[in-house]
Amino acid sequence: MKVYKEIREQPIFTTRAHVFQIDPNTKKNWMPASKQAVTVSYFYDVTRNSYRIISVDGAKVIINSTITPNMTFTKTSQKFGQWADSRANTVFGLGFSSEQQLTKFAEKFQEVKEAAKIAKDKTQEKIETSSNHSQASSVNGTDDEKASHAGPADTHLKSENDKLKIALTQSAANVKKWEIELQTLRESNARLTTALQESAASVEQWKRQFSVCRDENDRLRNKIDELEEQCSEINREKEKNTQLKRRIEELEAELREKETELKDLRKQSEIIPQLMSECEYVSEKLEAAERDNQNLEDKVRSLKTDIEESKYRQRHLKVELKSFLEVLDGKIDDLHDFRRGLSKLGTDN
Repeated sequence: MKVYKEIREQPIFTTRAHVFQIDPNTKKNWMPASKQAVTVSYFYDVTRNSYRIISVDGAKVIINSTITPNMTFTKTSQKFGQWADSRANTVFGLGFSSEQQLTKFAEKFQEVKEAAKIAKDKTQEKIETSSNHSQASSVNGTDDEKASHAGPADTHLKSENDKLKIALTQSAANVKKWEIELQTLRESNARLTTALQESAASVEQWKRQFSVCRDENDRLRNKIDELEEQCSEINREKEKNTQLKRRIEELEAELREKETELKDLRKQSEIIPQLMSECEYVSEKLEAAERDNQNLEDKVRSLKTDIEESKYRQRHLKVELKSFLEVLDGKIDDLHDFRRGLSKLGTDN
């Protein structure tokens, strides 16, 4: 935290991203270092003339990576990039919300990398100049000066030389390790590319299936409209049947009245036998009534036949409607399964 406070005063670029680190065991899988998008910044340390990438999640420093000239920032997808840090012995990954943010971060990484290279070259020139100056002083000095000054200078140069040897050895080991990690990352990137291509092909297939289901859904909706119109016709037929029933009831009431009238006429014919002429008239009227009764019965039978035919058509339409609704339920279930598949695919991506 002390280092972070010293360099925090000079940020040169800031963005937000989701931070990941490579799994130290498998060296393949990514582990999230932050639960949500956090601030990621480039900082310049004036006293050390160095550049670092710093990210803090709450009170925890999740990235503290010093940029060196041999580092490389790699874009592995449209919104994801990574770089290896040998000092931290890990690989950092950043997931951005847009491709533009990733591009800006990568461009800044390249700028900072060039600046770090220039700073390293300047530091190396200072070391070489100081070394040459010390050697010249050692050669041109007197024996007494050599006796008084050669000891500390040689000790310092030897110490610096040992440090450089250790750094060179460590750098060679790091190069081998980075080559292995780079090969692993390339293989992982190839697998991810293949998976992405397969996912894209699967998405296209789902789109085609969705288009087919949508056309089928439109066709079913049209069929529903037709069936609803047929249901309206059934309702009209029901209303017509109701009217026919009322007409039958009226005819039956009229028939009962005729029968009552016929009974009265028969009684009158029995009570007044002397009115033969009237009896003949009544008989004729009775025959006419019986003919009317027969006609009414024929009409009733015809109406009953029409009612039976209407009921049969209604039952037939109900059976067709039920069958269609069962087919429609199956299509709707398929559509729900298709939608869940799309949601699952979106979640996997």
